[in-house]
Amino acid sequence: MSMTVSRLALRLADSGPVIVLAAIAGAGSFTHIRDTAAASGQSGWMAWAVAVCVDLTCVMAARERHRDKKTGRVRRGWVSWPTLILVAGIVLSLAANLHQADPTVWGWLTAATPAGAFLVAVSMLERRAIVPTRSDASGPCCMRCSSTPWSWKSFQPIRYTGSSGSRRRRPRR
Repeated sequence: MSMTVSRLALRLADSGPVIVLAAIAGAGSFTHIRDTAAASGQSGWMAWAVAVCVDLTCVMAARERHRDKKTGRVRRGWVSWPTLILVAGIVLSLAANLHQADPTVWGWLTAATPAGAFLVAVSMLERRAIVPTRSDASGPCCMRCSSTPWSWKSFQPIRYTGSSGSRRRRPRR
């Protein structure tokens, strides 16, 4: 039990600040999007709905990018669909943030901070993506290869032979 609690505490200490950053950035972005939607004629609950749609779309796209990395999904084309959606959501958020800003350089920088912080938080969480683990000992060692797992029994040192500049590999027998 104490091992589980300590593991949870370590994980929380490791990912907690990034999650808090994402939540604060999302709240700041949400407020700017809601205010921009209200100023653009979307009153009442509809302004809130617009803000929820934009922010949750960013969160869903980030989770899909994480899932793609975790499952080893191969991207087709220049950019994946979740990446395109994430970029579009961040651009919409940034546009709403800048629309609410004072028309000064400092106003634009402070208004752009939530969208930038959200992007940083997403990239930090993606770096911590879980590497696929093997559940079957007889299967391939990873998603990229089809060989069986490495073991000391299959280890064969490589001996270099030939002239001083040659690097021909021959297995030791």
